[in-house]
Amino acid sequence: MTTLALKYRPRLLSDLVGQEGSVKALANALRRAKESGRIHQAYLFAGVRGTGKTSTARILARALNCAEGPTATPCGVCDPCRAAEQPDSSLDIVEIDAASRASVADARALREQVQTRPAFCRYRVYIIDEVHMLSTEAFNALLKVIEEPPPHAIFVLATTELQDVPDTIKSRVQIFPFRLIPVGLIEGRLKHVCEQEGVAFEGESLRLVAEAGQGSMRDALTILDRVIAAGDGRVQEEAVREQLGIVSAHLVQGVMSALAIGDTAALVEACRELAEQGADWATFWRELVLAFRDRLEQEARSGRGPQELLRWARMLNLLLGRERDLRDSSLPRVVVELALVTAAQLPHLAPLDALVSGAPAAPPRSAAPPPASPPVPSRAPQAARAPEGPARPVPQPASRPKTPAPDPATPEGLRHACSEALRQAPGLPRTLGSAPQMAADLRWEPPVLRFRFPGNVRQTLQDLERERANPHLLSALAAVLPGLREVDIQFDGAPGPAAAAAAERPEDRLRQEPAFQELLRMSGGEVLEIRREG
Repeated sequence: MTTLALKYRPRLLSDLVGQEGSVKALANALRRAKESGRIHQAYLFAGVRGTGKTSTARILARALNCAEGPTATPCGVCDPCRAAEQPDSSLDIVEIDAASRASVADARALREQVQTRPAFCRYRVYIIDEVHMLSTEAFNALLKVIEEPPPHAIFVLATTELQDVPDTIKSRVQIFPFRLIPVGLIEGRLKHVCEQEGVAFEGESLRLVAEAGQGSMRDALTILDRVIAAGDGRVQEEAVREQLGIVSAHLVQGVMSALAIGDTAALVEACRELAEQGADWATFWRELVLAFRDRLEQEARSGRGPQELLRWARMLNLLLGRERDLRDSSLPRVVVELALVTAAQLPHLAPLDALVSGAPAAPPRSAAPPPASPPVPSRAPQAARAPEGPARPVPQPASRPKTPAPDPATPEGLRHACSEALRQAPGLPRTLGSAPQMAADLRWEPPVLRFRFPGNVRQTLQDLERERANPHLLSALAAVLPGLREVDIQFDGAPGPAAAAAAERPEDRLRQEPAFQELLRMSGGEVLEIRREG
């Protein structure tokens, strides 16, 4: 049975999809050849697989040898046109696979064969596919005949690796680039094929097939053949997703929404669902990155401010940076979970004017659904068009009481209240909740909460030392200790003030700087990394 890719192979230049530049140039060359009787005799078609290189070479052979030719619109009924439909049975159309005939002996044999005049046609056309596979010696043997071919010989070279073709060859041929075919054009061609075949299709199914072709019409038609068989003569969206391993668009949209509001629990649950479905992690990652890219484009087109665009761009950049890790890791689920949780914790950027004026940072603009704007096509259907959930608010001390306010005169009540507040603080390690219980002494001396620990637990409490100026930590404690502004941490056996100041790291001094703490409080941000320059 003939496959769809062969049945609907282009037979005229006008049938080629997505290669308008090359089609126009070849049509003009054929028109000039008809008028002048002269035509260039060596061509190089370069592009990725499935974009029409070999098909165009056969069309060119038919156009040159047509009884009415040379012409861009061969009649299709004369003997040369019918012979071009079956190149293997035509003496005047010679197709050579350079991948299997790459030796210098093959090139020399071709050089001798070229001197033979056509048997029935105007020109003898030599189509050399995958020409980059020829050896250096074979290229050298071919060079002379391409430079000075006999008047009856036409050479059409095709390659997917233009950079591997020697410059000496490229300087003697006319190069025609074959581009990746846009998804919309592939989808339109697939619809035409389905209509011709009487095959019903639903929803976004053909667009998914077109995207899976990755710019190759032949690959897309081959996939269409497969999904038609899987869907009992229909193209069903669910069958397409199952055949291609594409994750549900609803799940991709759910992950995007969870990232936007920092919902790590939802992200972990989504990863569990993906694992249960047996999804391909690399395919899911690609769908998510493309959906994010479409969302970033939508935000840019709708005129969002730089802060909002940077927020989406930072998350997209982080996801892209983990792509290689995902490919190389034997534990892809762990890589995905770690990357998603990290992206969810990226702080929302505060507008610069709010920082300069000292006004409280306004909630991110994504807190409300984006204004109506033309939808941007997404690789995952509707992944970029659905409204986003509310943005993660900046913590406010008065709005998050987790436990009753402790009695400062009750040490156990103070420890318990501080433990619960630290355990529930957003964006902080839950292990901080054990710090108040480890303290040798804990005192509330407004506006300072003072911790004193044994010297041997300092390594264990590095997180608390590092985060003590974090606005999330301060706001969580302020909810149970109204008026709290500072957390003081001391360890038994620590060096004296002079020695401690000398040993203190620059980043530690920065964290304790009042102006820097105020900047963090106003912006609702947190310190992710400190680098020393110079």
